[in-house]
Amino acid sequence: MTTSPSSAARQAQEALGVRLREIRKDAGLTGRALAAATGQHYTRISKIEHGVQPPTDHDIRDWCRVCEAEDQVADLIATLRAVESAYLEFRRQSRAGMKRVLGANPVALYEQTTLFRIYEHNVIPGLFQTADYCAAMLSFWIDFLETPNDLDDAVAVRMERQRVIYQRGKRFVVVLEEQALRTWFGDAATQAGQLDRLLAVMSLHNVSVGIIPFMTERAGVASTGFWIFDGALVALETPTASIEVTRPHEIDLYGRMFEHLQAAAVYGKAARAVVSTVLNELD
Repeated sequence: MTTSPSSAARQAQEALGVRLREIRKDAGLTGRALAAATGQHYTRISKIEHGVQPPTDHDIRDWCRVCEAEDQVADLIATLRAVESAYLEFRRQSRAGMKRVLGANPVALYEQTTLFRIYEHNVIPGLFQTADYCAAMLSFWIDFLETPNDLDDAVAVRMERQRVIYQRGKRFVVVLEEQALRTWFGDAATQAGQLDRLLAVMSLHNVSVGIIPFMTERAGVASTGFWIFDGALVALETPTASIEVTRPHEIDLYGRMFEHLQAAAVYGKAARAVVSTVLNELD
C-alpha cells in the first residue's frame, strides 16, 4: 500500500463531504437553505462538502435532522472518526519496535470483545501461535520494516495476549485457509509444533475453527485476512499499514464475507483431519 496516512485521511474527508452533499441534494435543499436551517454560514457548508473542512458530530446530526436522514447519523459519525485514523503506518509505529506494532490493537479491545470472528489466509492467528512460530514470523518483519530488534519483548506481548482465550464469556470463531497450515515460519519442527498447538486449541469449548481445504467450491474469496471484534470494529493488516474499519455498513459487509467463508469450511473431525494430514507430511 502506497497511500500515506495524510492523503488517505484527505480522501476519506472528501468522500464524507460527497456523502453529505448527496444527502442535502436528495432532500431538495440548496447549500444556502441548509446553512440557514442549521445556523451556519453557507461557505462552511461548501467547505464541508468539498472536504476542505471536517464536520463535527453536531454538524452531522443537524445536517441529517434538517435533511430527514437521521438513520444515517451513526454511519456518518463512524466515518468521521475514521478520517484521521483509518491508516496507521507500520513504519511510523515501529520506530519504537515490533512490540509497539503488536500493540496497535489495545489490550482493552481484547478485554471488551466477547465474540472474535477471525479469518486468515496464510498465517495462524496470533492468539493461537507458539512462541517459536511467532518469533520466526516477527524476525522477518523486523528485518523487512527495519525496526529496532525487540523480538523477545514482542513475542512476550503476543504470548501474554493469548490469555484472553481462557477468559470466561469469550468466543472465537475462526476460518483458516489450508494455505495457512502450509505456510512455514521457521523450520519443520517449528511448523509441527504450531500445528500441534492448533489442534489443542481446536479442542477448547469456546473456540470454533473451520478449515477451507484446497480445491474447494466456494461462493467468495477474501483478499486479505481480517478480524471482527463483536460488531464494533474490523481490523486488517497490509505489509505497511494497519487498517481499522468502524463504519457500520462496512462492518456488516465483512460479516457477510465471513459467512461466505464459513460456508466453504469444514469443521470438527473433518477440520482436524486436514490439520493432521499436513502435520503428518512434516514427518
